[in-house]
Amino acid sequence: MLGYFGPEGTFTHQALLSLGVDSPTRPYPTVVAAIDAARRGEVEAALVPIENSVEGGVSATLDALATGEVLTIEREVLLAVQFGLYVRPGTQLDDVRHVITHPHAYAQTRGWVAEHLPLAQVTEGGSTAGAAQEVSRPDSRFDAAICAAVAGQMYGLTAAASDIADNDTAITRFVLVGRTGAVPPRTGADKTTLVAYMRKDHPGALLEILEQFAGRGVNLSRIESRPTKHRLGDYCFSIDAEGHVLDARMGEALMGLHRICQDVVFLGSYPRADRVEPKVPHGGRDTDYDRAAAWLAGLRGEAPRG
Repeated sequence: MLGYFGPEGTFTHQALLSLGVDSPTRPYPTVVAAIDAARRGEVEAALVPIENSVEGGVSATLDALATGEVLTIEREVLLAVQFGLYVRPGTQLDDVRHVITHPHAYAQTRGWVAEHLPLAQVTEGGSTAGAAQEVSRPDSRFDAAICAAVAGQMYGLTAAASDIADNDTAITRFVLVGRTGAVPPRTGADKTTLVAYMRKDHPGALLEILEQFAGRGVNLSRIESRPTKHRLGDYCFSIDAEGHVLDARMGEALMGLHRICQDVVFLGSYPRADRVEPKVPHGGRDTDYDRAAAWLAGLRGEAPRG
């Protein structure tokens, strides 16, 4: 059984269905609840949103994965996000005064709402599908929900407006996390996710972390600081890096981080959903590392490896 941030009709639910898996699914009311279910073994794995091309990282997911029992990211899913304004049948756009939606959905439609519903009050709720469900109630105080078409239709609503996103190229990224600990084989188009905790806050501390990647030709596709929640000003860094733990350059970078950081939480290496292969600079290929190791072995008078 697979869990997901629900209820049915959320973008996470759509992303899960796109995987084409045959396992039964179970919705959870929050990202944290879905992740905790995977930790307890209640589900084999859970699909949760981790990043949006407009709003950046999903804080609830980043924080939940950074602490507690370590889960492994098994795969990622990219989903183009489209929003509509859904109302009970008979409600007109001019009648809308109270809107409910998820915070990320509102962030991606704020401009449209300001232009077309300047008098409306927007309330941020748990999910877009939950918003549609709330509006479908005859006694609801909300006139409209900003949600996906599938959610609006699921709860018998009609579209007062479609394609209302401020950015029509918005993409949300989801990750499937579980307790297996197994790292998928490298494909040549992979991504590695980790959390790095500074040993001590000092000038250049972040630079030291970045140098572990830059000096080995590893490109970062995302890096975000997140509070450790221990004390004010104490942060860790959630990182996505291009490459696989079995790549020599990535392995060297991870060892470098382990030497300088208080802790490194490895969350997995997995195929990129877009199948884009990284541009590896000269000196960063496995063969370059092998030749360098052989050269050093010669200087030390050691027998060559293998």
